[in-house]
Amino acid sequence: MGLGRSAAVVIGGFPLGESDRVVRFYSRDYGRLHGVARAARRPRSRFTGALELLTLGELVFFDTGRSDLVRVDHFDIVQPFARVREDLARLAEGAWIVECVGRLTAERDPHPTLFGLLVRALRSLEAAAPPRRVAVVFGVRCVDALGHRLRTDACVVCGRARPARGAVAVDVAAGGTVCARCATGDLPRVDAATLAALGRLRALAWREALGMALGGAEAELRGLLDLQVAHLSGQPTRTSRFVREVERFAEAWGSRR
Repeated sequence: MGLGRSAAVVIGGFPLGESDRVVRFYSRDYGRLHGVARAARRPRSRFTGALELLTLGELVFFDTGRSDLVRVDHFDIVQPFARVREDLARLAEGAWIVECVGRLTAERDPHPTLFGLLVRALRSLEAAAPPRRVAVVFGVRCVDALGHRLRTDACVVCGRARPARGAVAVDVAAGGTVCARCATGDLPRVDAATLAALGRLRALAWREALGMALGGAEAELRGLLDLQVAHLSGQPTRTSRFVREVERFAEAWGSRR
């Protein structure tokens, strides 16, 4: 039986039996892990309050080697990110962020850079940065870090340079933009200015990217990220609909005030 220890973020979970819980973690040293927290749902459990979604902590576990599930021994809270869970818009974007991590990574495949991006995004949400902006900046860096950067300077089919103005077709399956001559089917289109903004976001430091003026490009980039993550994972993220519902509710509520 091997003992493991790592900083980790809770990215999901579900009940098991009468009192246990299966918890999904994304850890700095082991990547994505599934673990069983015995008696976690009992009133006096030592895990009480520690296994909430988005919580950052120090994970200690035992790995028997006989199952994909490890046995969670301790999870000591480092940063609970309670303020994120208390705000619906921040919770929605935080849930989207951790779902992307869960869908785009393999079990026990560590990626310290991605772990650092995840923690930075959650801390930015906690610090009251605009939630959708945090999600966009994280999403751009996440897919790039995992080797799925879209090519946006030229057509991925023929190599023709991307136009400086107007709508540009994007084929996420092919890996980037497609010129009018090579575009086939009903491909999504984004403004060339949005692709230029994407290039600037990639080059800026995290804080600078959070403060960059994006205007309408932000919504287009978020939609493009949703398409890319859906393609890479094989299905749309469950949290995307939740995010859209929260945004519609916020707009409707604002219009009544």
